[in-house]
Amino acid sequence: MTEAQAITPGREPVAGGNIGMGTQYLEVRGLTVDFDGFKAVSDVDLTLFQGDLRFLIGPNGAGKTTVIDAITGLVSATGSVSKSGVELLGKKVHQIARAGVGRTFQTASVFEQLTVLQNLDIAAGAGRSPWTLLRRRNGVLPAIAQALETVGLTDLADKPAGVLAHGQKQWLEIGMLLVQNADVLLLDEPVAGMSSEEREETGNLLRRIGGERTVVVVEHDMDFMRAFATSVTVLARGQVIAEGSVAEVQANPKVQEVYLGTAAAGASSLADIPDELIEESS
Repeated sequence: MTEAQAITPGREPVAGGNIGMGTQYLEVRGLTVDFDGFKAVSDVDLTLFQGDLRFLIGPNGAGKTTVIDAITGLVSATGSVSKSGVELLGKKVHQIARAGVGRTFQTASVFEQLTVLQNLDIAAGAGRSPWTLLRRRNGVLPAIAQALETVGLTDLADKPAGVLAHGQKQWLEIGMLLVQNADVLLLDEPVAGMSSEEREETGNLLRRIGGERTVVVVEHDMDFMRAFATSVTVLARGQVIAEGSVAEVQANPKVQEVYLGTAAAGASSLADIPDELIEESS
Protein backbone atom coordinates (compact mmCIF):
# COMPACT_ATOMS: atom_id res chain seq x y z
CA MET A 1 0.00 0.00 0.00
CA THR A 2 1.39 3.38 -0.96
CA GLU A 3 2.05 6.15 1.52
CA ALA A 4 -0.96 8.00 0.11
CA GLN A 5 -3.14 5.00 0.87
CA ALA A 6 -1.96 4.55 4.45
CA ILE A 7 -4.57 5.29 7.10
CA THR A 8 -3.81 8.21 9.39
CA PRO A 9 -4.86 7.30 12.95
CA GLY A 10 -7.75 9.40 14.20
CA ARG A 11 -8.51 10.99 10.83
CA GLU A 12 -12.23 11.10 10.08
CA PRO A 13 -14.17 11.96 6.92
CA VAL A 14 -15.45 15.54 6.90
CA ALA A 15 -18.15 17.34 4.94
CA GLY A 16 -16.65 18.59 1.70
CA GLY A 17 -13.50 16.54 2.14
CA ASN A 18 -9.96 17.83 2.30
CA ILE A 19 -10.45 20.72 -0.11
CA GLY A 20 -7.36 22.77 -0.90
CA MET A 21 -4.87 20.21 0.38
CA GLY A 22 -3.70 18.87 -2.97
CA THR A 23 -5.63 15.63 -2.46
CA GLN A 24 -7.42 13.42 -4.96
CA TYR A 25 -10.85 14.35 -6.28
CA LEU A 26 -13.48 13.08 -8.70
CA GLU A 27 -15.31 15.60 -10.85
CA VAL A 28 -18.41 14.64 -12.84
CA ARG A 29 -19.87 17.13 -15.30
CA GLY A 30 -22.94 16.75 -17.50
CA LEU A 31 -23.01 12.96 -17.07
CA THR A 32 -25.78 11.53 -19.25
CA VAL A 33 -26.72 7.90 -19.91
CA ASP A 34 -29.19 7.22 -22.70
CA PHE A 35 -30.72 3.76 -23.14
CA ASP A 36 -32.36 3.77 -26.59
CA GLY A 37 -33.94 7.16 -26.07
CA PHE A 38 -34.59 6.82 -22.33
CA LYS A 39 -32.32 9.04 -20.26
CA ALA A 40 -31.57 7.04 -17.15
CA VAL A 41 -29.14 9.76 -16.05
CA SER A 42 -29.40 13.34 -17.29
CA ASP A 43 -26.78 16.08 -16.91
CA VAL A 44 -25.49 14.99 -13.48
CA ASP A 45 -22.79 17.11 -11.84
CA LEU A 46 -20.83 15.85 -8.82
CA THR A 47 -17.63 17.06 -7.18
CA LEU A 48 -16.15 14.61 -4.70
CA PHE A 49 -13.02 15.34 -2.69
CA GLN A 50 -10.82 12.91 -0.78
CA GLY A 51 -12.00 12.67 2.82
CA ASP A 52 -15.73 13.15 2.08
CA LEU A 53 -17.98 10.17 2.87
CA ARG A 54 -20.70 10.93 0.32
CA PHE A 55 -24.02 9.10 0.29
CA LEU A 56 -26.05 8.91 -2.93
CA ILE A 57 -29.72 8.39 -2.18
CA GLY A 58 -33.04 8.42 -4.02
CA PRO A 59 -35.98 6.17 -4.90
CA ASN A 60 -35.57 3.10 -7.10
CA GLY A 61 -35.12 4.15 -10.70
CA ALA A 62 -33.48 7.43 -9.69
CA GLY A 63 -30.27 6.48 -11.52
CA LYS A 64 -27.96 5.95 -8.55
CA THR A 65 -26.39 2.67 -9.67
CA THR A 66 -26.33 3.86 -13.28
CA VAL A 67 -24.21 6.83 -12.23
CA ILE A 68 -21.54 4.60 -10.68
CA ASP A 69 -21.81 2.17 -13.62
CA ALA A 70 -21.04 5.10 -15.93
CA ILE A 71 -18.15 6.34 -13.79
CA THR A 72 -16.57 2.87 -13.79
CA GLY A 73 -17.08 2.25 -17.51
CA LEU A 74 -19.78 -0.42 -17.27
CA VAL A 75 -22.23 1.63 -19.36
CA SER A 76 -21.62 4.16 -22.09
CA ALA A 77 -22.15 7.79 -21.16
CA THR A 78 -21.54 11.32 -22.38
CA GLY A 79 -20.22 14.27 -20.43
CA SER A 80 -17.03 14.20 -18.38
CA VAL A 81 -15.66 12.17 -15.48
CA SER A 82 -12.20 13.25 -14.37
CA LYS A 83 -10.08 12.00 -11.50
CA SER A 84 -7.70 14.70 -10.34
CA GLY A 85 -7.74 16.18 -13.84
CA VAL A 86 -7.42 12.89 -15.77
CA GLU A 87 -10.42 12.13 -18.01
CA LEU A 88 -11.90 8.66 -17.39
CA LEU A 89 -14.99 8.66 -19.56
CA GLY A 90 -14.42 6.49 -22.62
CA LYS A 91 -11.69 4.38 -21.02
CA LYS A 92 -12.00 0.62 -20.53
CA VAL A 93 -13.16 -0.81 -17.19
CA HIS A 94 -9.69 -2.13 -16.32
CA GLN A 95 -8.07 1.20 -17.21
CA ILE A 96 -10.43 3.03 -14.85
CA ALA A 97 -9.70 0.50 -12.10
CA ARG A 98 -5.96 0.99 -12.59
CA ALA A 99 -6.50 4.73 -12.27
CA GLY A 100 -7.61 4.07 -8.70
CA VAL A 101 -11.40 3.95 -9.07
CA GLY A 102 -12.98 0.80 -7.61
CA ARG A 103 -16.54 -0.31 -6.98
CA THR A 104 -18.47 -3.00 -5.20
CA PHE A 105 -21.80 -4.56 -6.14
CA GLN A 106 -24.91 -5.36 -4.10
CA THR A 107 -23.80 -9.00 -4.08
CA ALA A 108 -20.16 -9.37 -3.05
CA SER A 109 -17.91 -10.66 -5.87
CA VAL A 110 -15.39 -12.88 -4.10
CA PHE A 111 -13.82 -16.26 -4.89
CA GLU A 112 -15.68 -18.39 -2.37
CA GLN A 113 -13.51 -21.51 -2.76
CA LEU A 114 -10.35 -19.54 -2.02
CA THR A 115 -9.24 -18.22 1.35
CA VAL A 116 -9.62 -14.63 2.43
CA LEU A 117 -5.86 -14.23 2.04
CA GLN A 118 -5.88 -15.71 -1.46
CA ASN A 119 -8.68 -13.37 -2.52
CA LEU A 120 -6.66 -10.39 -1.39
CA ASP A 121 -3.50 -11.75 -3.00
CA ILE A 122 -5.25 -12.11 -6.36
CA ALA A 123 -6.64 -8.58 -6.08
CA ALA A 124 -3.21 -7.23 -5.17
CA GLY A 125 -1.78 -9.00 -8.22
CA ALA A 126 -3.99 -7.06 -10.63
CA GLY A 127 -1.06 -4.80 -11.42
CA ARG A 128 1.69 -7.44 -11.28
CA SER A 129 3.18 -9.39 -14.15
CA PRO A 130 2.18 -13.06 -14.73
CA TRP A 131 5.74 -14.10 -13.78
CA THR A 132 5.44 -12.34 -10.42
CA LEU A 133 2.07 -13.96 -9.78
CA LEU A 134 3.52 -17.43 -10.40
CA ARG A 135 6.42 -17.02 -7.98
CA ARG A 136 6.05 -18.40 -4.48
CA ARG A 137 6.24 -15.64 -1.88
CA ASN A 138 7.30 -15.89 1.72
CA GLY A 139 4.91 -14.31 4.22
CA VAL A 140 2.09 -11.86 3.68
CA LEU A 141 2.62 -8.71 1.65
CA PRO A 142 2.49 -5.59 3.87
CA ALA A 143 -0.39 -4.12 1.82
CA ILE A 144 -2.44 -7.28 2.36
CA ALA A 145 -1.67 -7.42 6.08
CA GLN A 146 -2.77 -3.77 6.35
CA ALA A 147 -6.00 -4.46 4.45
CA LEU A 148 -6.79 -7.50 6.64
CA GLU A 149 -6.41 -5.34 9.75
CA THR A 150 -8.42 -2.47 8.30
CA VAL A 151 -11.43 -4.61 7.34
CA GLY A 152 -11.23 -6.72 10.50
CA LEU A 153 -10.55 -10.09 8.87
CA THR A 154 -7.03 -10.86 10.13
CA ASP A 155 -8.23 -13.79 12.25
CA LEU A 156 -10.11 -15.24 9.26
CA ALA A 157 -7.29 -14.91 6.72
CA ASP A 158 -6.98 -18.68 6.20
CA LYS A 159 -10.73 -19.37 6.05
CA PRO A 160 -12.49 -19.97 2.72
CA ALA A 161 -14.36 -16.83 1.68
CA GLY A 162 -17.48 -18.95 1.20
CA VAL A 163 -17.88 -19.50 4.95
CA LEU A 164 -17.85 -15.80 5.77
CA ALA A 165 -20.99 -14.07 6.96
CA HIS A 166 -22.73 -11.76 4.49
CA GLY A 167 -21.24 -8.65 6.03
CA GLN A 168 -17.75 -10.13 6.14
CA LYS A 169 -17.88 -10.84 2.40
CA GLN A 170 -18.64 -7.19 1.78
CA TRP A 171 -15.68 -6.21 3.99
CA LEU A 172 -13.46 -8.60 2.04
CA GLU A 173 -14.53 -7.01 -1.24
CA ILE A 174 -13.67 -3.58 0.17
CA GLY A 175 -10.30 -5.01 1.26
CA MET A 176 -9.73 -6.22 -2.31
CA LEU A 177 -10.14 -2.63 -3.50
CA LEU A 178 -7.74 -1.36 -0.85
CA VAL A 179 -4.93 -3.68 -1.95
CA GLN A 180 -5.42 -2.39 -5.50
CA ASN A 181 -4.68 1.11 -4.15
CA ALA A 182 -8.14 2.39 -5.05
CA ASP A 183 -8.54 5.90 -3.66
CA VAL A 184 -12.05 6.41 -5.07
CA LEU A 185 -14.46 3.73 -3.80
CA LEU A 186 -18.01 3.46 -5.14
CA LEU A 187 -20.07 1.12 -2.96
CA ASP A 188 -23.50 -0.08 -4.14
CA GLU A 189 -25.78 -0.68 -1.13
CA PRO A 190 -23.02 -2.20 1.04
CA VAL A 191 -25.26 -2.86 4.07
CA ALA A 192 -28.22 -4.45 2.24
CA GLY A 193 -29.21 -7.64 4.08
CA MET A 194 -26.85 -7.02 7.00
CA SER A 195 -27.69 -7.35 10.68
CA SER A 196 -27.72 -4.19 12.81
CA GLU A 197 -24.33 -5.16 14.24
CA GLU A 198 -22.87 -5.69 10.76
CA ARG A 199 -24.25 -2.32 9.63
CA GLU A 200 -22.55 -0.62 12.58
CA GLU A 201 -19.25 -2.35 11.83
CA THR A 202 -19.52 -1.42 8.16
CA GLY A 203 -20.17 2.20 9.01
CA ASN A 204 -17.12 2.27 11.25
CA LEU A 205 -15.07 0.67 8.44
CA LEU A 206 -16.18 3.37 6.02
CA ARG A 207 -15.11 6.00 8.53
CA ARG A 208 -11.69 4.36 8.89
CA ILE A 209 -11.04 4.34 5.16
CA GLY A 210 -13.01 7.48 4.27
CA GLY A 211 -10.64 9.97 5.85
CA GLU A 212 -7.97 9.17 3.25
CA ARG A 213 -10.14 8.32 0.25
CA THR A 214 -13.16 9.46 -1.70
CA VAL A 215 -15.98 7.10 -0.74
CA VAL A 216 -19.41 7.19 -2.39
CA VAL A 217 -22.16 5.00 -0.93
CA VAL A 218 -25.37 4.23 -2.82
CA GLU A 219 -27.88 3.51 -0.07
CA HIS A 220 -31.56 3.06 0.82
CA ASP A 221 -31.06 2.67 4.59
CA MET A 222 -31.88 6.11 5.96
CA ASP A 223 -30.75 5.28 9.50
CA PHE A 224 -27.38 4.22 8.14
CA MET A 225 -27.15 7.37 6.06
CA ARG A 226 -27.99 9.61 9.00
CA ALA A 227 -25.42 7.89 11.21
CA PHE A 228 -22.42 7.90 8.87
CA ALA A 229 -22.75 10.30 5.92
CA THR A 230 -20.71 13.51 5.91
CA SER A 231 -22.55 14.76 2.82
CA VAL A 232 -25.49 13.60 0.72
CA THR A 233 -26.55 13.85 -2.92
CA VAL A 234 -30.18 13.07 -3.79
CA LEU A 235 -31.16 11.81 -7.24
CA ALA A 236 -34.63 11.61 -8.75
CA ARG A 237 -35.50 10.64 -12.32
CA GLY A 238 -31.83 10.65 -13.24
CA GLN A 239 -31.13 14.17 -12.02
CA VAL A 240 -29.59 15.73 -8.91
CA ILE A 241 -32.34 17.49 -6.94
CA ALA A 242 -30.50 18.25 -3.70
CA GLU A 243 -27.05 18.17 -2.17
CA GLY A 244 -25.58 19.10 1.18
CA SER A 245 -25.26 17.93 4.76
CA VAL A 246 -27.55 15.28 6.22
CA ALA A 247 -29.54 17.96 8.04
CA GLU A 248 -29.90 20.11 4.93
CA VAL A 249 -31.06 17.23 2.77
CA GLN A 250 -33.49 15.91 5.39
CA ALA A 251 -35.18 19.30 5.64
CA ASN A 252 -35.36 19.86 1.86
CA PRO A 253 -39.01 19.98 0.68
CA LYS A 254 -38.04 18.62 -2.76
CA VAL A 255 -36.50 15.55 -1.15
CA GLN A 256 -39.59 14.94 0.99
CA GLU A 257 -41.81 15.31 -2.06
CA VAL A 258 -39.76 12.85 -4.10
CA TYR A 259 -39.87 10.20 -1.40
CA LEU A 260 -43.45 10.50 -0.20
CA GLY A 261 -45.29 13.26 -2.03
CA THR A 262 -48.10 14.72 0.04
CA ALA A 263 -47.50 12.11 2.78
CA ALA A 264 -44.48 14.19 3.77
CA ALA A 265 -46.53 17.35 4.25
CA GLY A 266 -46.84 16.79 7.98
CA ALA A 267 -43.17 16.08 8.47
CA SER A 268 -40.74 18.83 9.40
CA SER A 269 -37.85 16.83 7.93
CA LEU A 270 -37.02 13.49 6.32
CA ALA A 271 -35.96 12.31 9.79
CA ASP A 272 -39.60 12.48 10.90
CA ILE A 273 -40.75 10.08 8.18
CA PRO A 274 -40.71 6.39 9.23
CA ASP A 275 -38.10 4.37 7.34
CA GLU A 276 -40.65 1.72 6.43
CA LEU A 277 -42.58 4.34 4.46
CA ILE A 278 -39.41 5.48 2.75
CA GLU A 279 -38.67 1.89 1.77
CA GLU A 280 -42.21 1.46 0.39
CA SER A 281 -41.84 4.62 -1.69
CA SER A 282 -38.56 3.42 -3.18
